[in-house]
Amino acid sequence: MASADLRDELLCSICLSTYTDPVMLRCGHNFCRVCIDRALDTQDESGVYSCPECREEFPERPALMRNFALRKIMENFLFIPPSKTRTGICCTYCVDSPVPAVSSCLHCEASLCDKHLRSHSKSPEHVLSDPSTSLEKRKCSVHKKILEYYCTEDAAWICVYCSADEHRGHRVEMLDEASEKRKNKLRNNLQKLTTKREETEERVRSLEERRRKAQEKAAGEVERVTALCTDIRRRVDDLEKKVLSEISRQEKEESLSLSALIHQLEIKKDELSRKMRHIEELCNMTDPLTVLQEPDTGDLCDPEEEGGDEDTGGHDKQPHDGDDLDVAVISHTLHTLCEVISGIRSGIYVEGPADILLDVNTAANNLLISDDLKTATETQKKQNRPETAERFQYNQVMSRRGFTSGRHYLDVENRTSVILRVGMCYPSINRRGQHSYVGNNNKSWSLRRYNNQYSVVYGSKMIKLPHKISSNRVRICLDYEAGQLSFYELCDPIRHLHTFTSTFSEPLHAALYVHEGSIKILGRSSSWKKPS
Repeated sequence: MASADLRDELLCSICLSTYTDPVMLRCGHNFCRVCIDRALDTQDESGVYSCPECREEFPERPALMRNFALRKIMENFLFIPPSKTRTGICCTYCVDSPVPAVSSCLHCEASLCDKHLRSHSKSPEHVLSDPSTSLEKRKCSVHKKILEYYCTEDAAWICVYCSADEHRGHRVEMLDEASEKRKNKLRNNLQKLTTKREETEERVRSLEERRRKAQEKAAGEVERVTALCTDIRRRVDDLEKKVLSEISRQEKEESLSLSALIHQLEIKKDELSRKMRHIEELCNMTDPLTVLQEPDTGDLCDPEEEGGDEDTGGHDKQPHDGDDLDVAVISHTLHTLCEVISGIRSGIYVEGPADILLDVNTAANNLLISDDLKTATETQKKQNRPETAERFQYNQVMSRRGFTSGRHYLDVENRTSVILRVGMCYPSINRRGQHSYVGNNNKSWSLRRYNNQYSVVYGSKMIKLPHKISSNRVRICLDYEAGQLSFYELCDPIRHLHTFTSTFSEPLHAALYVHEGSIKILGRSSSWKKPS
């Protein structure tokens, strides 16, 4: 009964079979890994997880902990034969009532209970075995003798006569010996399969972890894109309201001004009409004396000399030709949309400078490159690096990596450098002479700082920036396909400084020039604000 109770305790409450790879929940209940995984998968949609046995709820999908003790019990239990009381085989001689058999006699081809086994013959030909219903299969079909041997060459069970007959000279083993060898082989195979299954389980867990991270990353991207689009819609809505409000304000102002002018002109028109009628009356008179007696006849004939603007209070001015609205103000407001778009473009650069390292082979010998290959410092001590064709002559260094497509950005920090240039260049840039400085040729673009004045340089042409730059951090953004290289000041909010537009024909490498100080390439910033 103890064995039967143990077997019942080793049944999974979901599949009602013995545990396979048992795992345990925090509540202490055990299940097959596959069974509980399926059960939790069905609970994913509702988001409420609970133990199938005790119904304890968990705030999130519970972690599955392997029950090594129970697993060991299961492995040992697989080699324990089932309880003899559960075989369903009854004693052949107990005819009045069925009594469970404990052994079977191969010679008698009968099953025996404890009582009949005690009185059974103990002679050698009466071979006892576990209870079985197919005792005739345990005898040789030719000689009707008990199968006691195993022929390894023919892989056949044989009796004593078979071993002396058609299996003469073959390698023959006792059944128990052959069985034990087979069991050892099976145990070795089981151990290998167990190891492979554990490796497979580890692989499954690794893939599940990758899937979880992919889902988290996708959720983060969805949240980021949703927030970005929401911000875009808000900015565009605000911009639309601002522009429409400005148009409405100008329309009302212009309408009021024109209405006042029209009113003044209507009054003047009536006055002119009155004078015209009076003049016509004088012209139609036949009495010359009456015509001559009319005062101010000269003024009546030339009404424009009667005071002109004084009659209209100085408002008799012709409205200007062309647009009546101040489109310059409207255009200036709409220009904000360009800045919004610029902020969006710089906000979607997805590849940071975490893997952008300085190339020591290109560093001038008066530059000290840090061990992490991200900081360049001018030094008075010559570094004694070999003078090669790729090494810069003056205070410059470029990155190992070049970009041939996509959008990228890197942040650089000025660490007390009095004069600096940061930007990008082609690998074919000259490494010697004055034209090798970043920006002093048509193969490089740079942001330059000199005497605390910033400018952008390309092809030796310098454009001074009107902005006062207080931050010591600058962002360089590259959109290779669009042919745009932009510089931003990393302040709050981030500010656009300048954008070069070109058709890039070679890989672009980051390039730095340092004088009396150091410059460092920073890691990617995940919290910087887009330009507004």
